[in-house]
Amino acid sequence: MEPMDKERFHTYEHKSRYRSPRPAGELVALLLWQLSWALLCSWTPKPLNCWRLVWLKLFGAKLSGTPFVHQRARIEIPWNLTMHDRACLGDRANAYSLGEIELKARSTIGQEAYLCTGTHQFEDPELPLMTAKITIGEDVFIGVRAVILPGVIVGDGSVVGAGSLVSADQPEWTICYGNPCRPVKPRRYHRRGEAS
Repeated sequence: MEPMDKERFHTYEHKSRYRSPRPAGELVALLLWQLSWALLCSWTPKPLNCWRLVWLKLFGAKLSGTPFVHQRARIEIPWNLTMHDRACLGDRANAYSLGEIELKARSTIGQEAYLCTGTHQFEDPELPLMTAKITIGEDVFIGVRAVILPGVIVGDGSVVGAGSLVSADQPEWTICYGNPCRPVKPRRYHRRGEAS
């Protein structure tokens, strides 16, 4: 397995491990986001997706086409989230978007999957926050309770199996699974009506 590319990471400067490196204005915006999602979105039925998308856009999420966000999905920082047409963030999926997360067209994040863009620089006793963008390619399926770590790119058309720990990039059009997640076999599929 390839080690993660350290150049993908951004390290935040902060004076103490007990204080957020984010400015006060951003912390207020995050509090407003959490209240808005809890009061206005988390209880809505699945068909009210458009209503949830309105609130995500108001808080800076970059949405194109018609993505789907389940009412029980968790999004830490909406302005760090990009979703393309028909991308899906499933039931109780967690977009821990301390850094950027991009879900490309028709990608699906399964139930309780965890996309984590943050870690710490453990060599420093103050444990400064480090973030790196997660990119989920087009037509990707991320299985139930899979964990995607900071800086990972999952190539177009791939499937990540349930419960996998993805700490390195995964190639295109491949079925991948395990802990650590590894490419296992090519993914082939046929459109409805095509011969096998």
